[in-house]
Amino acid sequence: MQNVAGSERTVQPDDGQDAYLSIVSELVSLIGHVQASQKLIEQAIAREASLDDLDACTGVIVLDDVTPRYLTAAAALKACRMDLGVALDLLLDSGVPRSLN
Repeated sequence: MQNVAGSERTVQPDDGQDAYLSIVSELVSLIGHVQASQKLIEQAIAREASLDDLDACTGVIVLDDVTPRYLTAAAALKACRMDLGVALDLLLDSGVPRSLN
C-alpha cells in the first residue's frame, strides 16, 4: 500500500489503472494551474505597461519596475509547464502498464 503524495488516498497494489489515471489527471490539473498563473503574470505585465504609459503622459517617474521579476517568474513557469508536458507525454506514450492489461 502506498500513499499518494499530497493526498490521503492510498494506492492498493491491485488498483494500478486507477493510480495511472490519477497521475494523468493530476498532471493535467497542474498544467492548467501553471497556465492560469502564466495568464495572471501576462495581465500584470500589461497593467504595468499601461501604468507606465500613463506615467509618461503625466510626467511621473516610477523607479520600482517589477516587470523584470514578472518576466523571470513567467520564464520559470514556462519551463515548468514544458517539463510537466513532457512528463505527461511520456506517461501517455508508455500507455497503461502491462500488468494492468
